[in-house]
Amino acid sequence: MSKKDEIGKAFDFRLFKRVFSRTRPYRGIFWLVAIVAVLSAAFAIGIPLLVKTIINESLENKDSGQLLNNVLFMLVFLLGQVTTQLLFNYFANLLGESVIKDIRVNLFEKMTSFKMTYFDNSSIGVLVTRAVADMQRIGEIFSQGFFMIVADALKMLSAAIIMVVINWKLALIVFAILPIILIATRLFQQAMKIAFIEVRAQVSNLNSFVQERIAGMKIVQLFNREEIEKEKFRAINEKHQNAWLKTVWYNSIFFPIAEISNSIGVGLVVYFGVIQNIENVGMDNKGAIVAFFFLMDLLFRPLRQIADKFNTLQMGMVAANRVFKILDTDSHIDDNGTVDKKDVKGDIEFKNVHFGYVPDEEVLHGISFNVNAGETVAIVGATGAGKSTIINLLNRFYEINSGKILVDDVCLDDYTLKSLRSHIAIVLQDVFLFADTIAHNISLRDESITTEQIEAAAKQIGVHEFISSLPGGYQYNVKERGTMLSSGQRQLIAFLRAYVSNPSILILDEATSSVDTYSEQLIQQATDKITEGRTSIIIAHRLATIKKADKIIVMDAGEIIEIGTHKELLEKGGYYNDLYNAQFLAEEVA
Repeated sequence: MSKKDEIGKAFDFRLFKRVFSRTRPYRGIFWLVAIVAVLSAAFAIGIPLLVKTIINESLENKDSGQLLNNVLFMLVFLLGQVTTQLLFNYFANLLGESVIKDIRVNLFEKMTSFKMTYFDNSSIGVLVTRAVADMQRIGEIFSQGFFMIVADALKMLSAAIIMVVINWKLALIVFAILPIILIATRLFQQAMKIAFIEVRAQVSNLNSFVQERIAGMKIVQLFNREEIEKEKFRAINEKHQNAWLKTVWYNSIFFPIAEISNSIGVGLVVYFGVIQNIENVGMDNKGAIVAFFFLMDLLFRPLRQIADKFNTLQMGMVAANRVFKILDTDSHIDDNGTVDKKDVKGDIEFKNVHFGYVPDEEVLHGISFNVNAGETVAIVGATGAGKSTIINLLNRFYEINSGKILVDDVCLDDYTLKSLRSHIAIVLQDVFLFADTIAHNISLRDESITTEQIEAAAKQIGVHEFISSLPGGYQYNVKERGTMLSSGQRQLIAFLRAYVSNPSILILDEATSSVDTYSEQLIQQATDKITEGRTSIIIAHRLATIKKADKIIVMDAGEIIEIGTHKELLEKGGYYNDLYNAQFLAEEVA
């Protein structure tokens, strides 16, 4: 979508209606805010009228009793205004926070159902901005935007009516100034929407840049990229600064115009009001002139504030548009299957499977193979051969272009996603751990998995001693992404996580690469234990670790070129034999 399309009208009523449809579960709060807004306007209008009465009647008649009553009435109105303003602020914010809570949950639920392709093509920083910063902007539509504008509009309308009733001639003088402010406000709104879209874009860029550099800080420091990255960050900051300066510039133009217009109005009211008094047009003009000062403040100040609050509303609308684009994205995996098996044997079959991550660029070129229940099958090949792609397809992270994938003679599409993935466990090369305890990282907060079960499983695969040696044992917090543990230790945690889930199909994706010799021994012991009695697929980097596999599938450039046992493939003297000898020779040299 082009920037022009994104900007659209100065105000998108269709989008506005969609945002407010989210208030339906909170209709009670919605109407309470509306009622309080009306009462606030009524109390605000009552004060100028009381001032007029005090000057024209109580002071003119020198009636102390009447003066006292009017002052008491004014105190009641002031107290009412303060109370209604307090209630208005509280319930407007309550409504806003309730709405964004629901939208944020919907957004997170939507993102968790997306295909991996969506995340491959999306910036994490941008998605975080949508889920956090943009959500707060949407909340401000209610707390500082729409309802504030409505409340101010009510005050302005009431003030205008009272002005006409008190002195229509003076009212016309005030109204003559309004077009200037209205035209300036309209131009201001259009300019600010464009500026705020640019601001949000630059905020997203900042988030993405900072998140990526923090995640890759080791690379930045290792290759002495500090100065280069600093200059890149400076450039991005300058763009963000320039975007904000545009909004400052527009504010600097608009608000002085509004203030000058207000001052001109006050001067004209005083001038013509005094002339009327001199000419005896109206003997009560003393109170009327003073009341007009209050009423003009109720008319012009909200008008200026409406423009400011419209900025807030506009920023919220821009944020809502960005969030709704994600909510409207159709990138989820179809979960139309009906098969929900409690027990799966683990038979796997690929039938002439074609797949590509992008259109017209196939990664797998019609591969076919089968894995019998309880077998351990290894998949080997050079980087980019398509090994990990097979794993991604088996879990339905991506949809195949053509062919079939069967588990227990049932097509993957016929399974419910929950059922399919509940029978599959994966140990990846790059283990992801949450900023939580080891126990919770293993159970993933599955309440059916107890600490006793975790400890028993840890003892079975030989990692209990390692975990117990940590401060706090199973309650040790690994911090964000498991940074407090070594790569080998993270791998062991991942093995235990897979083991306690008791899967029918186990997948090990380069699980022993990038670990030390001691950790590799522990991992190999763990591998031997957790692969017992279940279908296992091992994507191997070190060929020495897969000698015991029941079957080895050799891949190259998205095709299967050899299948057999370790011994059979060596005797064949083909691609696998060359790979094995090359790796063995490299290890000998090392």
